[in-house]
Amino acid sequence: MENWSVDQVCNWLRQRNLGELVPKFREEEVSGAALLALNDRMVQQLVKKIGHQAVLMDLINKYQQQKRGLETASPKFPEAISGKNLKSFFARYKTLQWTSSYALPDFPYDVKCILAEKKCPDHSMRIRIIEFLQADMTKYLEGSLYPNSQQYNIVVNALLQAYPFLDEDGNGFLLWKRALKDRFKYVRRPIEDDEQVLRNKCKFGHRRGQTRKSSFAENNPDDVQVQVEAKPVHPEGSAMDVHINWLKQEYMKTQRNWKEVDNRMNVTIEIRRKMISDKAPLKDILRLFPFLRCPYQLFREFQLLTQMDIYKKTVEILEIYSENILSLSVVRNNPINITLQETLKQHTEEEILKYMKMTAACLLLPDVFGDDSSLFAAVNEEVKVVTPVLEVKNPFNVNSCEFALYMEREELAQLDDCTMALAALVAAFHVFDIPCPKRIHRTLNFLESLVFEVRSPASLP
Repeated sequence: MENWSVDQVCNWLRQRNLGELVPKFREEEVSGAALLALNDRMVQQLVKKIGHQAVLMDLINKYQQQKRGLETASPKFPEAISGKNLKSFFARYKTLQWTSSYALPDFPYDVKCILAEKKCPDHSMRIRIIEFLQADMTKYLEGSLYPNSQQYNIVVNALLQAYPFLDEDGNGFLLWKRALKDRFKYVRRPIEDDEQVLRNKCKFGHRRGQTRKSSFAENNPDDVQVQVEAKPVHPEGSAMDVHINWLKQEYMKTQRNWKEVDNRMNVTIEIRRKMISDKAPLKDILRLFPFLRCPYQLFREFQLLTQMDIYKKTVEILEIYSENILSLSVVRNNPINITLQETLKQHTEEEILKYMKMTAACLLLPDVFGDDSSLFAAVNEEVKVVTPVLEVKNPFNVNSCEFALYMEREELAQLDDCTMALAALVAAFHVFDIPCPKRIHRTLNFLESLVFEVRSPASLP
């Protein structure tokens, strides 16, 4: 690192998600030797954000500690800091930054006993597991309470790989991820008015805090209860009202009993399907069954109707077809593909490259089939159509990309990544029984033929 040029230092910053520091480092001509000579005061002058200051000083200190350790261990070989040992140091740093494998925390004794016996934990034990995972993630994030989707995925995958019996009915991944995200929301709640939190929300275009209770049901739960009791929508109205009211109340909680949610959604599916087949307004359906806003329940509803796991199928589709889609001449000069190619040059991590390619392939599907892409996804722009459509912001920024499903120009659900977004879009058409617009028909027909495993599925042009 001592012999690095200014350009090499700038590339190093980009690889560690510190790209916005590059202009200042170029202006001040910070080479590798100058980087290692920085002290706290210099870093404060160079870098305005406290988070970036902490990360940069941590990297410099760890490199210098590594160097001192190596020089003490083998003074005859000063060149040992380069090559294999330097790669080993960066590998350890990448582990801390969630780009490599994650080690589960040491669970308490009672949790260990349950897991050792391969018993499915009850609701209280699940909460204890989630609490320890959340605390461990916060430690790895150096106190941050805002993990990104990739970090959630790594932790949940580690949990299910270590304890496969927790993956109940193949839906364990989404269940545990949802619970972990809910836990972080709960921990963040006391600091919602904190100045730094508000700045983060503004920076990343956070909207949920502003319109979290936008529906009539969430703003006026008592009024809705009166309406349900006054006008039952099922022959067994009183029994249905009990389940519906429980679901609405549970939806407002931070720690949710997902197993009981599943049971009550099963019980109420008949009334829900009748409302949908009778073309009841979407806001009324969501008022009574707000859990349809949760991607997991949307996928589960799809599975109850079709017996197909749409999330799993969508993962397979994007993994199989993404490279083929990106190689087609019809998308070669597409702005999305051009942006992808430029972004790929800034990253080397295999998982990030794969994620970006799958995102691009997802967004390019309508162009492949000659369909209207505005009916499929609004990328960095306002949603203008009433049919199910994706809103995508900063698709190739790993730290600030956002996916959301919209219906009737209203946000239905926040989504973690392109795979979940694509699965939610297809599921929404079926779950809410919405006719497919002709100008997007070929794209959705291609996806559905693969999801439903028809004998002669549609193929790429």
